[in-house]
Amino acid sequence: MCTNLEKNIATALAIWEKMTITSDPMFGMVMENKEICLELINRALPHLKAQKVVQLVTQKDINVVAARRVRYDVYVQDEQGNIIVIEMQVADKQNLPDRLRYYQEQVDHSLLLPGKNYQDLRKHPTYIIMFCDFDYYGRGWARYTFENTCLRDHNLKLNDQRTVVVFNALAKEFKKDEEPIKNFLALMRNQVDNKSKFITRIQDEIARVKQDPERRRGFMKFELELMDARNAGLKEGETKGIYALIHTLRDLDVDETIIKQKVMSNFNLSDTEAIKYLKN
Repeated sequence: MCTNLEKNIATALAIWEKMTITSDPMFGMVMENKEICLELINRALPHLKAQKVVQLVTQKDINVVAARRVRYDVYVQDEQGNIIVIEMQVADKQNLPDRLRYYQEQVDHSLLLPGKNYQDLRKHPTYIIMFCDFDYYGRGWARYTFENTCLRDHNLKLNDQRTVVVFNALAKEFKKDEEPIKNFLALMRNQVDNKSKFITRIQDEIARVKQDPERRRGFMKFELELMDARNAGLKEGETKGIYALIHTLRDLDVDETIIKQKVMSNFNLSDTEAIKYLKN
């Protein structure tokens, strides 16, 4: 007869084995491969023609004093000084523009150190890339690109060197310059293009990651602690369980947005109720 621990281990292992490129942990671990990350960037932003990844951090924390913590899936700086943040979004929380606004602000905040001139930001054009498995803007386009422009004359750019690119994995039609990203968007829907060397490399990297005992142990530890917090909710009452889950996830440096989502889904709470627990 299996113990609860054995059942939890089996469940966590099953989650690990089923993870795909759209799973946040797996996406981050695959993007740690600089060659794959660089190619994805150039497929997403073909005009950039990035040659080298100078800095690459996955699950990068931006923790500004008196502000909400941000954790980017992938944070990259190329040889030209461009900053590229890549995020995988698998659920439409109806807050994409708000999230993008905050992300852009935090990127700039981390770049402009105290005593530096505003003009230093010119050295680092920023690109926020969101890969979504939903069509937030409803036009059916594969790629939505946003820059700040004048409302009176759309040809007049603010020229603040900030760009947001949102990809829609549900797109069925692609412009010529969107073709390079087409098979990656298909992979997000579990449609594997076996003729693509790029997709094959990603699939091979996923297989390699899943066979890495250190990464598996790290993931299993996270999942088991999460399950323990859930069990605490059943044994000690819902309120204690909610706080146990919040404390566990905060100890693991999980983003507050994800914590709120976990609390809402695990305890069937509204957005307002979850926020009250998080504040307390």
